[in-house]
Amino acid sequence: MGMCSSCEATTVAPITTAKLILINGELREFACPVKAAHALQKDEEFFVCDADDMEFGGFVTAVPDNMELRLGQIYFVLPRSMLRQPLQAADLAALAVKASSALMRAAPGGETQLVFSETRSEPAERTPEKRRRKRSGGSGRSFESNLNSIME
Repeated sequence: MGMCSSCEATTVAPITTAKLILINGELREFACPVKAAHALQKDEEFFVCDADDMEFGGFVTAVPDNMELRLGQIYFVLPRSMLRQPLQAADLAALAVKASSALMRAAPGGETQLVFSETRSEPAERTPEKRRRKRSGGSGRSFESNLNSIME
């Protein structure tokens, strides 16, 4: 049997944490499960929302205070005024930008590190490929618009 190795890059497996995006765009991470009420530090003006439960046109719901935040999940801290309100496209887009920005700032160097294999695999010998000749002529599809005017 021959030795095989991949030349594909793999990402470094980060420590799985529950990620909480705060109102100001700051990222707070929890390495062990923590209750939603504890993550909020008992601030009554805000609530925690699970990012997976958010969808365009759907109603914003709160994670129960006694529920533990799951590792590997993203959560948002939102003002109570958004509770049970339908999510507009602009709101969802703003939250996505806020989460993306917070996650990029938190990553070392601002981006995910890549790890490459130390041994380089040699490419297999290439076999000559037959090239197809381009067909000329014929009645290929025309992409011109067929616009007509309507006389009144």
